[in-house]
Amino acid sequence: MTAETNTGTIEATGSCCSPTGSCHGGAAGAETSGTTAVYLVQGMTCGHCEGAVAEEISAIAGVTSVKAVAATGQVTVTSAAPLDEADVRAAVDEAGYELTGRA
Repeated sequence: MTAETNTGTIEATGSCCSPTGSCHGGAAGAETSGTTAVYLVQGMTCGHCEGAVAEEISAIAGVTSVKAVAATGQVTVTSAAPLDEADVRAAVDEAGYELTGRA
């Protein structure tokens, strides 16, 4: 199970919709340009964990998309500009988990 956040909306992947949560196909609504970083988060075990981490990170200014995967511990963050890792660490801490670094 994964949780994905696009501009503050948490969605579970695997629905009939596209991975971005859109029910429309094609290139319309393609990925927002920006910077993508993958972080490793320790302690996520389920969809609730993924959602909590995604929600906190999505609150960081400039974040446009967050995808958390408990099975791998990876959190993929897309933002308008590179993020300060201290801000990401604080968000993950607020959610109750530990940022162990970049993947």
